[in-house]
Formats: sequence, C-alpha cells, structure tokens
Amino acid sequence: MSYSIFLIIIKSISFLFSDCSPVEKTKIYLLPGQGSDYRIFQKLTFPPQYETVNIIYDTPLKGESMSAYAQRLSAQIKEEDGFILVGVSMGGMLASEIATLKKPKKIIIISSAKNAKELPKRYTFQQSIPIYKTVGPRLSKWGAQILQPWVEPDRNQEKETFKAMLADKNPIYLKRTIAMIINWDRQQIHPSIVHIHGDNDHTIPIKNVDADYVIENGSHMMTLTEHEVISTLLNDILHPSSKEH
Repeated sequence: MSYSIFLIIIKSISFLFSDCSPVEKTKIYLLPGQGSDYRIFQKLTFPPQYETVNIIYDTPLKGESMSAYAQRLSAQIKEEDGFILVGVSMGGMLASEIATLKKPKKIIIISSAKNAKELPKRYTFQQSIPIYKTVGPRLSKWGAQILQPWVEPDRNQEKETFKAMLADKNPIYLKRTIAMIINWDRQQIHPSIVHIHGDNDHTIPIKNVDADYVIENGSHMMTLTEHEVISTLLNDILHPSSKEH
C-alpha cells in the first residue's frame, strides 16, 4: 500500500468519527443565598445538556460593595458569554451584578430582588440609620440562627440542612454580607433576568417584587422545600418551546 493511499484511509476514518466527540454542555453557575451554600440546590434537577457549577463565596473584604464582591466572584466563571446564572436570595443580587460584567445567556433569580427597590424597608432604612453596625459578628450569627425558623417557618421541612448551612457560616462573613445587602444600590434591571418568587416569602415579601413566575405558598426557602415545582419551572424556562410561557 502506497503512503498516499494510507493517508486517504486515515483521513476517511477520522471523518467518520469526527462527529462522535462528546457535545460540550452549557454551564449553569449556581449562586446560593447569604445563609446557604451548594446544598440549597441539591434537590433541583436540570436537563442533561447542562452542567452545574457552584460559585464559592469567600468572606467579603471590609466595606466591600455588592458590585465589587460580584466582580471578584466572576473570576470563577470561565466563559465570557453563553452561560446561565441561577441565583437564590443574595445569590440573585450577585447574579444581577455579574451580568453587567459578563454576558450570560440567561439569568434566573429565585426568592431574590432584581434591584434595591425590591428589598423590604427593614433593610433599606438602615442606609440612613445603620443599626447593623452596632451588632457584632457573633451576635449577627446568633440572631440569624434564632430568627430564621421564626421568619421562615417553612424551613422546618428541611430543618437539619438549613441549620447545618447556617452553622457553617463565618460570623464575619455574615456581618459583612448584611452590610452588602443593606447598602446595595443597584437601580437598573438587567433585561435577561427571569424572576421566580413565592407568594409566602417573608424575607423578601412579594409585595415589593415584580416576578415573572409566582409560586403559590412558596417561601424564601422553596428551592429546597418546593424543589419539584422549581425544577419543572426551570426546565420550562431553559426550554420555552416545550411549554408556553
């Protein structure tokens, strides 16, 4: 067999198998809330053509703003465009900020706020009267552990998970993220945001929110407590052709 014929055969075989390489999955970057972590997403199911990646939070720098913190976290996102952001609570606020730095294909926020106007007054009034500054880090964590089950009783459905996530939080992280949320100054709303909210959310009440999808009896904790409903809805949002909006 001549060398030229050998090359033709090799090229033909390569062509036949060129379409057999695995298709690269679209990445979904997951941003948890202030008092949670990757476990807030553990019961959600996503279509097989997506790969989920958990954004890891470190302790914010002293006085760091939401936008500055989002810029640091955005270094964990390797793509410049074509990815998807899914954020819960504070994670949704961070997703709104990251979307101004990179070019996500879609931003889905759950139990969150698209801008500062959707936050309740108990947060925003502290921009003028900063009560939070008088509370030390350890007291901030203790207060969160005491208030969470009282403010959002629905969390008792996944009590041990919520307790464990909050227990793992560094008190300084909690104090600084409280300051970040209170002083969040975003006014514009990114046009690619899809907002899912529960009508029984006591942390960010729905009366302040213009949501695209409202979950009946959904609480601030519904990513875990209503995971089947949220998973179905996420699939519909990611593939709108499969079901009418």
